[in-house]
Amino acid sequence: MDFSLTDEQKASKQRIIQFAKEQLNEGLLERDQNQDFPYDVWKKCAEFGIQSLALPQAYGGAKEEVDFMGAMLGMEGLGYGCDDNGLAFGLNAMMWTVMTPILHFGNEEQKKKYLIPAGKGEVIGAHALTEPEAGSDVFGMQMTAEKKDGGYLLNGKKHLITFAPICDFALVLAKTNPKLGKWGVSAFLVDKGTPGYTQSAKFDKMGMRCIPIGELEFKDCWVPESALLGKEGLGFSVVNHSLEYDRCCILASQLGAMERQLEKTISFAKERKQYGQPISKFQAVANRIVDMRLRLETSRLLLYKTAWLKHNNKPAMMEAALLKLHLSESFLTSSLDVMRTHGGKSFLTDNGLDRDFRDAVGGILYAGTSDIQRNIIAQLLGL
Repeated sequence: MDFSLTDEQKASKQRIIQFAKEQLNEGLLERDQNQDFPYDVWKKCAEFGIQSLALPQAYGGAKEEVDFMGAMLGMEGLGYGCDDNGLAFGLNAMMWTVMTPILHFGNEEQKKKYLIPAGKGEVIGAHALTEPEAGSDVFGMQMTAEKKDGGYLLNGKKHLITFAPICDFALVLAKTNPKLGKWGVSAFLVDKGTPGYTQSAKFDKMGMRCIPIGELEFKDCWVPESALLGKEGLGFSVVNHSLEYDRCCILASQLGAMERQLEKTISFAKERKQYGQPISKFQAVANRIVDMRLRLETSRLLLYKTAWLKHNNKPAMMEAALLKLHLSESFLTSSLDVMRTHGGKSFLTDNGLDRDFRDAVGGILYAGTSDIQRNIIAQLLGL
């Protein structure tokens, strides 16, 4: 297992860091306060090539095949250079839970229809899995898709869906044969404006405030058979595939954010003086910073190992769950340590230190809570 980086990967990561620093942070305080989605920034990312990191050359990517390891490094660099964790989260969600399943399960017509404009930033998709009564128990979903008149009639509601208020299309999971449980689930691609399909207003939320989250509701919403992603009953495979990529990728940018936090905190601790000496000389402060570095390095090893497995088409369910659990909890703990080290200044919103903490809370909830990751790991251990 070789985690050494090529010169090309290192250079690409540095270009993304520079781009993020120069282009993605302006107006962030106002975006966060107003919960505004930055369409212009999203488009800048597409023009630079961020979204197309998840695409092969045939659909707008830079290389013949997706360089998954390079993409992970790029998203890590994005998180380091971009102070907006919500934007990084939204990009990762779009790339790995919407575009990647279409790439792997879609037919040629679907790939051309959705992937090419998605890579250009012209359309935004939502991954609609969670329901009001089916969060951790995703296959307890109630939404149905009844086969009718050469297509399917969708009925149900999806809840806490990233991009739901603004998405141009949604990848929707529904039961086509409820008697089969999880084996009777199918995936559909539903376009905005389809009769019977409505999108809610955005929800107010604690963190990642520039990325809208809401509900999608379907009432006798008819879609043609061509809307099926893959075959009928393939939803279980689509969900497992999506969640494995999701848990592997969606926190890559938070690793970059943790490195940014560490560097800023070290600099602050060396400059801030109390009792006639830098606070870095106090053991309590130094120990917190050491723990931040330890979390960063262990998280990086887990991310790189999981990315390496996926890059080489190897199963990574255990590793993805371990990564999701450890990295999300590490980012939250380190974000709190940043605030403790900076003291009262961190409680003010104008410096953004509170924003990292607020954003980090979401990481222990989305893509499967920390409790669910522990359950998955325990089950895989045979417990």
